[in-house]
Amino acid sequence: MSRIIHVNAGIPYDVIIEKGALDKCGELIKSVVPKSERALIVSDSNVAPIYAEKVKASLEAAGYKVFVHVFPAGEENKRLSAIEGMYAAMASAELSRTDFAVALGGGVTGDMCGFAAATYLRGIKFVQIPTTVLSQNDSSVGGKTGIDLECGKNLVGSFWQPCLVIADVNTLSTLPPRYITDGFGEIIKHGCIKSAELFELIEKYGTDMNMIEELTARSIEIKSGVVERDERESGERMLLNFGHTLGHAIEKCCNFTKYAHGEAVGIGMLMISRAGEAAGLTQSGTAERIEAVLKNCGMPTSCEFTAEEICNAAMLDKKRRGDSMNVVLLKSIGDSFVYKIKCADMLKFVSGGIR
Repeated sequence: MSRIIHVNAGIPYDVIIEKGALDKCGELIKSVVPKSERALIVSDSNVAPIYAEKVKASLEAAGYKVFVHVFPAGEENKRLSAIEGMYAAMASAELSRTDFAVALGGGVTGDMCGFAAATYLRGIKFVQIPTTVLSQNDSSVGGKTGIDLECGKNLVGSFWQPCLVIADVNTLSTLPPRYITDGFGEIIKHGCIKSAELFELIEKYGTDMNMIEELTARSIEIKSGVVERDERESGERMLLNFGHTLGHAIEKCCNFTKYAHGEAVGIGMLMISRAGEAAGLTQSGTAERIEAVLKNCGMPTSCEFTAEEICNAAMLDKKRRGDSMNVVLLKSIGDSFVYKIKCADMLKFVSGGIR
């Protein structure tokens, strides 16, 4: 049984959640880009050996001429040099503006392939085929694409919506356990900012994979609604950054090695909620519930970095506006808001959330 969620963005598209969808991805894509002739599959060195041939065969059966580009896996490779390799592969495949790329893999692959697609020939279509909990529930939807710089995460990028998202939950069976739990960081985030009901489901079921289709559908419905109302992040979409200002800083502090993205976001959500409680802005007990859910999902709840180290790393965050920073806080579970704080006051504020 498939679940289809329509995202009514500037360029509308569907998110298909279905077990076994990978086997018929060519047919699904053909219905969206029928006039294309060539496709480039972009995948990393972890995912390509498992799924690239299956996707290639399905696309070829649909009548496309298919090429494959593989780059080294890992957030540390989310750099301009890797994008150059994708451009070269697109050129070698002779992709035209009517052709498309396929992002096959996790969030790093989707972000990078999407950015390459947004900028090659000033924009070609691309399809997201996310293969991780995190990418299926968050990064494949919404059109944010980009890469990291040495000085910070996702500082170069563009808004470029996919023309289709195919989330085959069967691909999650090949994930290491850590990357199941890591992906729950973003599902928890969606519950925190918009849905007490979703949060309560995670409190009840944790990482029970029998619930993953339901959790994914609810998570995407929340995100797609926000994206439809604020595609370019001028207002409500900022709420999707809950936990990310400190989470990205934590990733930077460990040079994108020790903590996976969802883990860092989880720690960031907990820290900022404790800080919100200390400042009297967040309902008492909120951080305790977040901590309990993180622990139940097997995720870390603290890191070794000081408030000063984290704040210094956060100063290049995209949410900074001059001498102020927009941080997302919770009034309570399911009720979030954007709080502007002076950069000079950030250290004191964040210190209230570190134990």
